[in-house]
Amino acid sequence: MRISIFPLTGAILFPGMQLPLHIFEPRYRAMVQDALARDRRIGMMQPQRAEDGAPLFQIGCLGKIAEVEALDDGRFNLVLEGEARFRVLRELDAITPFRQIEAELLDEELHPALAAIERASFEREARRFADAQGYVVDWDAVTRLDDVSLIDGVSQIAPFDAAAKQALLEADTLAQRCELLVQLMQFFGRRDSDDGRVTLQ
Repeated sequence: MRISIFPLTGAILFPGMQLPLHIFEPRYRAMVQDALARDRRIGMMQPQRAEDGAPLFQIGCLGKIAEVEALDDGRFNLVLEGEARFRVLRELDAITPFRQIEAELLDEELHPALAAIERASFEREARRFADAQGYVVDWDAVTRLDDVSLIDGVSQIAPFDAAAKQALLEADTLAQRCELLVQLMQFFGRRDSDDGRVTLQ
């Protein structure tokens, strides 16, 4: 399928999750206008480097514009709702100001769930991580979340670098994503630097 993409470093979208976006660059305003005129769908992807025209990672997430606010000066505020992960087959030689790709949607788990020990291990590590970072968390609300909302939600908002977030998006199963999140939280807590970033290097 043909997908118009929004390459944004550090921004990850997961199926079933929502991502608020402020669109101000002319080429991406054109992309939103095009999406609204067609099927309201945009592909969120990360570039491999934070520079214009940089190569893309191979896995992204297709999102549908669920809410949109058109501002008087041509900018947009919108909420993108994740629908499905996809793999890039090739980048198209598009005449539009925004980039387009040919992609295939990835098959997802039919009924993703964690084993009780996986869920308990994640929540235990998440509490340590939150305490170490000084985050205030409503743990009662966390325990009421289903496995997918918890793991994918944390993956999307976690304060990791682009490579780590991409690795989370590329994990094939919920259990693999959960395991990687635990490893990243442990690594983040042990980091020696003070720059507030974590990498997989």
